[in-house]
This record gives sequence, C-alpha cells and structure tokens, in this order.
Amino acid sequence: MKLLFTAITILFASFSFAQRHNVYFLKNNGKYVDVRDSADYIRMVSEPDTGSVLYNVAEYYLNGNRKLIGKSSKIDPPRYEGQCASFYKNGTRSRLDNYKDGLNIGDEYEFYPSGKLYLVREYPDNNNLYNDLNGNYLIKTEYDSVGTVMVEDGNGHCKEYDAEFKNIIEEGNLKSGKRDGVWKGYFKNVQTNFTENYKNGILIDGTATFADGKTGLYTKFRGSSPQFKSGLDAFYRYLGNQINYPTEERKKNIQGVVAITFVVEKNGKIADIKVVKSVSPGIDNEAVRVIENSPTWVPGTMFGQTARVVYSVPINFALTN
Repeated sequence: MKLLFTAITILFASFSFAQRHNVYFLKNNGKYVDVRDSADYIRMVSEPDTGSVLYNVAEYYLNGNRKLIGKSSKIDPPRYEGQCASFYKNGTRSRLDNYKDGLNIGDEYEFYPSGKLYLVREYPDNNNLYNDLNGNYLIKTEYDSVGTVMVEDGNGHCKEYDAEFKNIIEEGNLKSGKRDGVWKGYFKNVQTNFTENYKNGILIDGTATFADGKTGLYTKFRGSSPQFKSGLDAFYRYLGNQINYPTEERKKNIQGVVAITFVVEKNGKIADIKVVKSVSPGIDNEAVRVIENSPTWVPGTMFGQTARVVYSVPINFALTN
C-alpha cells in the first residue's frame, strides 16, 4: 500500500526567488536522481506554446522512445490538463487519459503492449463516487488480447493484469461498470490469495490466505491506512512546528520541494526513510530528521492483518518575501 500526501509548505522569510529547472532524471519508483545513467527515464518540461498557459511535458525512456506527452499547469511535479498519452518502452501506446486540475475525467483508454485496446474506464467530471475500492471510475469495455469483447456497456467478466500483462491479478463480474458478486485474485508480491464479495461496486467482505497458510477476514475495506495519532492535520502541525530552515540554505536562498518516503511498520514505528527528490544536503537532512523523530503511528492493515505501509511526503521549503 502506498499513499501520497499533498505537498506541505513551510514558509520562511526572504527577499528573492528560487530558480526553476526543466529537465529531470527519474527512477520508475518516482525517485529523482542526479545523472542520466542512473535514471530509468527523463522528463523534459518546456515553456507554454504561444497563447497557452500550460507547460509542455515530454518523458523519454533511455532508449530514446517516448514515455509520455502531455500538458501541465505546473513545472514540477506535473499537474496534467487535457489529453495525455503514455507509451510502452517498445514505442506502442499504453494509455490515453484526459485530465482536469490534475485528475482523470471522462474516458481513459488502456492498451495491450501489442497496441490493441484492452480497457476503457470512465471517470466522473464532478464529485460523484463511482467505485469504493480501486478508484473513482466505471469500467465500460474490456477486450482480450485478440480483440474479443469481454465487457460491454459495463457488463461482463473482467480480468485485471499486472503491469507486464503476464499474469491475471484479479477477476470477477461487472454490472453497470462496477464490481458485483464474487471476485478472486492473487498478489504475487505478498503471496496472498483472496476471495471477495461485492454489491454495486462496494466490498462487502473478503477472505485472504497468506503464504504461511493463515487466513484473514475483512469487511468493507481491503486495507486501512496508518494514522498519525490525532489525525492528518496533527501530522501537518507536527511538521510545521518541528522543521527549522537550515541556516546555510536560508543565506543562499535555496528553496524547493524535498520528497521523502518512509515505512510505517506493523508496530507503528517509522523506518526506511529515503529522500526520493533532493533539494540540498541541509534541507534533505532536516526533512529526514523530523520524520525520523515522528511519534509512533497507528499501523495500517491489509487483508485484515497489520501491514507495513510506504508513505510519500513532499515538503515544500519556501522563503517568503
């Protein structure tokens, strides 16, 4: 389970502006790296076209093939607007999305690595809730790898694959675009089989069998997020109260967003803290220090059992004028 918080901004006094950089080297897990040879792909952000306020975003695999093309209202991280196309490493299109304010709206098209259409999802353009488990969307259409219709007008038997389309990870029936009835699946990375019962897209209950033969029973939710004691607002207050802007970075007017990942262990303790996007040694170290000293959390759960959960927290160090 991996969760991403909205960037937390810590403001301090200054009288100048931070510079912007338009080329980024990234790993597949989202970590920013300093050199091209250490990256899995490259992101390039260029100025808006004449008459537009949206930046042009283009991502490339190291072999030179396109990975993504889209428009964004922000330089970094991107906040996509309008149509955005993604591609497999072999050059074929993998997905076609539409965005509004950084969120999916309308139809999303997903393709097999062969280029054939696999799945059509529909996202709302308002605050309607479509689906309570996997994301706020309806599944409208699905085809198998040779083009046979498996789901039509939201009805049929759906099969969901891993990222490489090598294994089925979940499957079951859809009714009006939502899960309905019995669904079964296997998550290889945690060696867990599960059987779940749905009604109108809502999980009623489930049973999971783990690698050691033990079982877990759960209702309504497959898992729950770890919680900072007293809630998310209290976590933001903790960060705001504990972070001190490093003296050297303040003098040199160094600003930016440092992205941190950490694991909330089964006992609620924080571990495995990593900087996935660096700003400077001082800012990076300060962000790590404060996360490292965080009080114990309420642990998360998965399949009815406590679970290790990875969090990603972008923290914006900004100097006010």
